[in-house]
Amino acid sequence: MTDFILDLIHSWGYLGIAILMFLENVFPPIPSEVIMSLGGVMVGQGRFDYWTLVAFAVAGTTLGNWVWYWIGRWYGYERLKPLVDRYGRWLTLDWDEVEKLHDWFIRYGSGIVFVMRFMPIARTMVSLPAGMVAMNQAKFLVWTAAGSTIWIAALAGAGSWFGRQFAEVERLIGPVALIAIGSIILLYIYRVVTWKPKVRED
Repeated sequence: MTDFILDLIHSWGYLGIAILMFLENVFPPIPSEVIMSLGGVMVGQGRFDYWTLVAFAVAGTTLGNWVWYWIGRWYGYERLKPLVDRYGRWLTLDWDEVEKLHDWFIRYGSGIVFVMRFMPIARTMVSLPAGMVAMNQAKFLVWTAAGSTIWIAALAGAGSWFGRQFAEVERLIGPVALIAIGSIILLYIYRVVTWKPKVRED
């Protein structure tokens, strides 16, 4: 998967970054931390422009979250529950977790979309209740893009700094990325194997 990420970035440039960030929000084992760190390294090496990189990454992230928004909006609260109950093991998600995010959304309002952008897993899953309550699309996209911009800019900035400081960082980041992705996949497998649906009291 590391080779796939590197090849897509080298071959497609900014568009490759946007595609990867879109996939990261639909298929979590592709971590944004790895993608944006690699992109930032290329900024430090003079191959990418920092703000153009951030703009394409934010666009991909926002579109990826928009997919989850429409899943929540299309299925709604009642129709989505049977799907989560049926496929919860593979999503490593319990309906109680969806309800918790839904309750937070009702309690704190649309701004929760912005706050959740800085929290792993929740930053994508919060798009479901946003769609379920039919949050205004313009607000959803603005809050998602705003939170994503801060997170992505920080990751790209860190990668850029390392790219300027260490000439061989790109050679080293491949193994680091492999370890990171491998750890995420192993964690996913562990959660699938150990996942048990919560028993709900009537």
